[in-house]
Amino acid sequence: MDWTSPLWYASYILVLIGLAGYGSHRLTIVFLYLKHASKKPKPLCEFEELPLVTIQLPVFNEMHVVDRLLESVSALDYPQSQMQIQLLDDSTDETVEICRAGIERLQARGFDAQHIHRTDRTGYKAGALENGTRYAKGEYLLILDADFVPNPDLLQKTIHYFTDEKIGMIQTRWGHLNRTYNVLTRIQAMFLDGHLELEQTARNRSGRFFTFNGTGGIWRKSCIADAGGWEHDTLTEDMDLSYRAQLKGWRFIFLNDVETPAELPVDMDGFKSQQHRWTKGSIQVCKKVLPEIWRSNVPLFIKLEATAHLTSNFAYLLLILLCFLIYPNQQWQPDFGKFTYYIINVPIFFFSSVSVIVFYLISQKALRPGSWWREIPYLPLLLALGIGMSISNGKAVIEAIFNHQTAFIRTPKYGIDKSAQHDWKKSSYKAIKSLTPFIELLFGFFFLFIVCEAALEERWNSAILLLPFPVGFLYTSLSSLLRMLQNSELTTLSRITNRKP
Repeated sequence: MDWTSPLWYASYILVLIGLAGYGSHRLTIVFLYLKHASKKPKPLCEFEELPLVTIQLPVFNEMHVVDRLLESVSALDYPQSQMQIQLLDDSTDETVEICRAGIERLQARGFDAQHIHRTDRTGYKAGALENGTRYAKGEYLLILDADFVPNPDLLQKTIHYFTDEKIGMIQTRWGHLNRTYNVLTRIQAMFLDGHLELEQTARNRSGRFFTFNGTGGIWRKSCIADAGGWEHDTLTEDMDLSYRAQLKGWRFIFLNDVETPAELPVDMDGFKSQQHRWTKGSIQVCKKVLPEIWRSNVPLFIKLEATAHLTSNFAYLLLILLCFLIYPNQQWQPDFGKFTYYIINVPIFFFSSVSVIVFYLISQKALRPGSWWREIPYLPLLLALGIGMSISNGKAVIEAIFNHQTAFIRTPKYGIDKSAQHDWKKSSYKAIKSLTPFIELLFGFFFLFIVCEAALEERWNSAILLLPFPVGFLYTSLSSLLRMLQNSELTTLSRITNRKP
């Protein structure tokens, strides 16, 4: 055994300790969720006269879902005279005409509706919201992304919480219109359920900071102004504004029993672009507001939770480091004895892996008490997808650290729900051009080799524990490469079809 063996082993243990730290935070969230389960928020009182609400609908090249969005908003159970609808359209394709026609239909029905189209996409979504807020008549701003389909009672179940003058924002829990569409949407639903049902509920009810999810929530306009308004120096303007507002003393409410359904990305490219934006934006916000949080007078437990929340995506870098350390660890691991081996590895495995399974199982049991057990077979795939996304999301973390600027790439929406099955594979949305799928493919084959080697040497524990690595990397890479191939075939077919005789 040379000097590199203990060095590699020490690095391996340190990385696993880091991952276990974030795993233990998940268990802390579970504890807080269960401890404060009975603390359901209630309105201070009810408005005698319902206030005017401005409904802001930011849209960018989302032709498949605009009509569905406008129809669902017009069906809200709220006095028509007390609603102002703003379609904040930054589109550059035929979506512009679809938006214009949709707003004209609402106006013909007596709605106060405006189509606000920008030709300069400065600030992206934050810029559109900032621009729309200038013309907002209501003190309360309901924000819905293009793929959301609000239930008719959304405003009736939320607006009365604003009778408390200290409440600045109310967030509802996202539902999933197409949760069972394919394996990817099913796993995404589990990811989001864990975040929304457990994390948001636990943070809010235990008095910690939590953040607006970008959509499906209502802001008090004066709260936005007091916090400095929408700023577009990060890709997650919702998280940025949330922390700034709460540092100003505003209180937020999360309603886990009010569901606002939305469409999940159905293909890997859409999922990757969404996760890349969220991951990069969270690190940008971390760099921007975390020092201010620690300089503030808020209690220590709030500062610690905000730190865990804002730094959580650094776990992707730890996961990538683990990928480089696993194979040398298998070959060079020094013999410290079985007792020492289990004392070191079992707790780390529990906090880094078992904690994830417990976290998502509890969220499913809370949301689907009669059928939660049906989600158990998808848990190994959830772990595998989390591993497979480490390259793409790790890249996002590095870009944020080194201030590499990228555009706000919106998530493709196809209008897929329980009643519609749009052929998204023939959509005009283009596949992402990136080397990331090829790097994921190399990682996938590398870990497939490691798993096969462990199986041939009858190291079954290692083979089973490492199996999610090749599954995750091969799934994310092949799904993206297949989409690239489909896009290439469609482009070729289009050129042949449009060729002049």
